[in-house]
Amino acid sequence: MTTGPAHWELLMRARALDNQMYVAACSPARDPDGSYVAWGHSMVCNPWGMVIAEADETEQIVYAEIDLERLREVRQSIPVTKQKRSDIYAVTVADS
Repeated sequence: MTTGPAHWELLMRARALDNQMYVAACSPARDPDGSYVAWGHSMVCNPWGMVIAEADETEQIVYAEIDLERLREVRQSIPVTKQKRSDIYAVTVADS
C-alpha cells in the first residue's frame, strides 16, 4: 500500500467539494496475498466534502442517503456555476 492511507479519503472529499456533488468511491477489498494490495475504504462523501458513509478494508456494501436539499444549499452557498466568466474565456471542443 503506497498512497491509500495518505490520499484516498482526502481525494474523495476534494472531488465532492470541488464539484459540489455527492461522490461514491468504490475500492477493491484488501487482499494481502494479491499482486496489488488495495487500501479499501469505499466511501460516500457529501457536497460539503464530509464522509457520510465508509467501509473498512474488508468486502462490504456501503449505503448512504442522498439529501437533495443539502445539495441545493451547498450550491447556493458557493455558487461556482454562476461565477463563470464567459466574457473572459470560452470552453471549446477540438475536432478529433
